[in-house]
Amino acid sequence: MKKFAIGCGVLVVLGLIVLVIVAIAGGSYNRLVNLSQKVDSSWAQVQNDYQRRADLIPNLVATVSGAANFEKSTLTEITEARASVGKVNIDTKAAPTDPAKLAAFDQAQSQLSSALSRLLVVVERYPDLKATANFTSLQAQLEGTENRITVSRRDFNDAMQAYDTAVKSFPTVFYAGAFGFHEKPYFTATAGSETPPKVQFNFDNTKPAAAPAKP
Repeated sequence: MKKFAIGCGVLVVLGLIVLVIVAIAGGSYNRLVNLSQKVDSSWAQVQNDYQRRADLIPNLVATVSGAANFEKSTLTEITEARASVGKVNIDTKAAPTDPAKLAAFDQAQSQLSSALSRLLVVVERYPDLKATANFTSLQAQLEGTENRITVSRRDFNDAMQAYDTAVKSFPTVFYAGAFGFHEKPYFTATAGSETPPKVQFNFDNTKPAAAPAKP
C-alpha cells in the first residue's frame, strides 16, 4: 500500500512537470507566432513603400524627359535600375529566410536610390524644370516616400531583432526549430554607404585635356 502511494505520488509529480513544460512550450510557441506575424507585417510595409516609390518613377521620368537637353543617360540609368528591382524574385508577403535573397533585393533598391539621388542633383542645373508644379509635386512625393522607406526598414529590423532574439533565447532555442521557427536575416548598412557617391557631369560633352607627358 505504501509503495502504491509512493508510485501515485511520483506519477502526480511527473504529470505536473509535463503540464508545466507543455504550458511553457505553448506560451513560447504563441509568442513566436506573434513575433513572426509582426515580422511579416513589417516586411509587407517595406514592400508597400518601395512599390510606392516605383510607381512614382514613370511619371518622374516622363516629366524630366520633357526638359530640353536633359541628360538622357541619367533617365536611362533610373529606368534600368527600376527594371532590375523587378527582376529580384522575392516574396512580398513573408519576410525572406535566405540572406542572399535579401542582400540581392537590398542591392537592387540601393542602386535605384543612387540613381534617383543623381537625378535630383542633375535637376539643379535646370531651374525651369524645378519651377514646374508637376515636378515639384513629384519631388515632394519622392522625398516623402524615401522617409517612409527609412522608417519601414527600421521597424522591420526592430521586429526581426525581437523575433531572432526569441528564437535564440533559452529555453526556446531547444525547440524553436522543431516548431518551424528559424533565425532570419534583416537589413544591414550597405558597405560604403557612409560615403556620399561622387557625382560628375559633363554637360558640354568635352573631354578634359590630357596631362602632358613627363620627360
